[in-house]
Amino acid sequence: MLNFLGKRAIASGISLVGLVLLVFFLSRLTGDPTGLYLPLDASEESRMQFREIHGLNDPLIVQFFSYMGDLIRFDFGDSIRRSEPAIDVVLRAFAWTLQLGTLTMMLVVSCAIVVGSLAAFHVGGIFDRIATFFSLIGASAPDFWVAIVAIVIFSVTLGWVPTSGTGSVAHWILPIAVLFIRPFGLIVQIVRGSMITALSSAYVKTARAKGIKNRAIIFVHALRNAMLPVITVVGDQAAALLNGAVVVETIFGFPGVGKLMIDSILQRDFTVVMAAIMVTATAIFVMNLLIDILYSILDPRIRY
Repeated sequence: MLNFLGKRAIASGISLVGLVLLVFFLSRLTGDPTGLYLPLDASEESRMQFREIHGLNDPLIVQFFSYMGDLIRFDFGDSIRRSEPAIDVVLRAFAWTLQLGTLTMMLVVSCAIVVGSLAAFHVGGIFDRIATFFSLIGASAPDFWVAIVAIVIFSVTLGWVPTSGTGSVAHWILPIAVLFIRPFGLIVQIVRGSMITALSSAYVKTARAKGIKNRAIIFVHALRNAMLPVITVVGDQAAALLNGAVVVETIFGFPGVGKLMIDSILQRDFTVVMAAIMVTATAIFVMNLLIDILYSILDPRIRY
């Protein structure tokens, strides 16, 4: 296991370096941020001084290796916009995204397992058809479209919930609901397919012959063996949820890392953009590693 973890850490490190290289040069294509932070009538001397302070006078390749050197020392630089360490700005925003993503995935996984398992147990029945119909619609619905429609209906027309912000529980309802729909639909389908296979196995038939209750058969005997493909999809959807939060947070004005990233790109705050991507990518790599470890716990036959 330790050998496997070491290999995954090395592979993740190489991927992070490649990601930093790509994002660093792409972010510079947005242009010189000097015009955004200095008055239009600022002198050329002031502009040169601004660039010198923020290391923008050097050639791009020199800036990149300088940034990598700072990164090795865990120095992400200071935000041009906020004049404070970029990593502090990102971690504050990431805490909001982490809360939003954790709450959403807890609801998604618990609801999808119940709905998918019951649909598999009553395969071909009314409940199965309804669950399949709505889960397929949910899996196909784009987040940005659902978010806009939800605001128009529930905020503007009905006035039930606020359109943006985080001041109360009501502010969280629409962002969680929008992020809930797509992963719920996908995971329900995976749970249903895995459970159909598990419920048709010999050990389940033996459990039924012994008179074990249906609830125990579904959620004790069959579910454990059906969870491996489900865990894979849950991990993928958790990572996709972090990426999807960029759009949803921007639409709902939620102060998470997604909105911060969009704002920083528009403001050409390069250090914050890089720090946000590094933190998000690291979180995704760690999450994938935990899923691999969970695989070996659920299925002792797996040996890395």
